[in-house]
Amino acid sequence: MADIDFDRVIAIAVEGGALAMRDWKLGEKADKTWEKSPGQIVSDADLAVDGFLRTELEKLLPSAGWLSEETHIDHSGAGDELTWVVDPIDGTKDFVAGKIGWCVSVALVQNEAPIFGILVAPAKGEIWVAKAGHKSEVNGRTLVASACQQFEGCRVPTEGLPPEINLVPVPKPNSIALRMAMVADDRADFVASTRWGHEWDIAAAHVIAAEAGASVSNALGEKLVYNGTHGKALGVLCCAQDIYDDAVQRIGHYVTENGASH
Repeated sequence: MADIDFDRVIAIAVEGGALAMRDWKLGEKADKTWEKSPGQIVSDADLAVDGFLRTELEKLLPSAGWLSEETHIDHSGAGDELTWVVDPIDGTKDFVAGKIGWCVSVALVQNEAPIFGILVAPAKGEIWVAKAGHKSEVNGRTLVASACQQFEGCRVPTEGLPPEINLVPVPKPNSIALRMAMVADDRADFVASTRWGHEWDIAAAHVIAAEAGASVSNALGEKLVYNGTHGKALGVLCCAQDIYDDAVQRIGHYVTENGASH
């Protein structure tokens, strides 16, 4: 593993979270927001946190590439052996709406896999950290992922389910990273998306969930490959190990019938 001062990475991410909090107010809509593309909201805070993280992380590890939601167009060395994969505010819709379901997501990817991940959710008072080959933690407490053994009746972060679907809804943060972290902390059993998504949405949460004992793959059960130059991934599946095969089969049927979302 790269010889990195991970304590400094954590400190930088926490500072990024504090910077975002300056523009966040509980229950109030944030100022200075716009759509960068239809349905894709961005705020001044996204850009400010992105700039701060890039400056500090590149200072810490000048040789690493950079791939983030707000500055991905230039790629900046994405595809290098080491690359920072960053979402300055994952869950921007919750952020701009004054809700708490957002976080700062920072991952370090080596070759094709995340080796370190941190999620800072200051509005929730949570800091999630994991290093590949080591335990995952939230606020210093060791995480143990969901041990759910059957798909029927499993807990899913969602805003509502049709009555014919036999799953149990639990509160859903807008951040996909925080939803994956819920599986890592046995607050949920199953999280999935069949949308074409991006590496920066899930890289940090991937290592956090996996090191806690959850199964993580793309939506079709294939290995997630990181550190590409496009940042694309076909959805994500994060769930308890014992329901993984069933989840892959069910999602495969859904994608066959409906196709992947864009």
